[in-house]
Amino acid sequence: MHQLSDEELLEACRQGKRQAWEQLIKQYERLIYSIPLNYGLSVDDAADIAQITFTIFMQSIDTLAPDSRLGSWLATVAKRHTWRLIERRKRENIQESQDLLESATFMPDPASRRTVERWENIEWVERGLAQLDERCEQLLLALYFDPQQPSYTEVAETLGLAVGSIGATRARCLQRLKELLGDSEPHT
Repeated sequence: MHQLSDEELLEACRQGKRQAWEQLIKQYERLIYSIPLNYGLSVDDAADIAQITFTIFMQSIDTLAPDSRLGSWLATVAKRHTWRLIERRKRENIQESQDLLESATFMPDPASRRTVERWENIEWVERGLAQLDERCEQLLLALYFDPQQPSYTEVAETLGLAVGSIGATRARCLQRLKELLGDSEPHT
């Protein structure tokens, strides 16, 4: 089977073609695995997130536009589930963390503290993004969180917007995000 475009790959997967599914996994597996690994999660966690991401793709396959950028879509799903796993683990380990902080012999590692602060900042921004309308959320995720760093033209095509409107829409969405986040601090 020759290398299919995203549009062809999506259609072939919709038709249940085994080779298309194999190509999809082969083509995007490394991207999906890299996201949780880059956030410091284990290989097992990355495998779980990849499985979740591909499962969600299967469940959503009929709702995706034919011209969807599969890499961006899959990366966004993987990021969101990575953040959710980090948040869940953070909640589960609150008591353990409090015990460590109360311990007189505990000396925090500055690198660990920076990692935690980055996670808190990500969660803070994610909470704000979740409050935006879907178009603004998708636009900001595509512009600032897509590892492929798409051009305005690519973002416009993916989201069905005019290229000339991306800059102004981005500014409005950022202003709305700023208003939603208000004076709150990233570390709560």
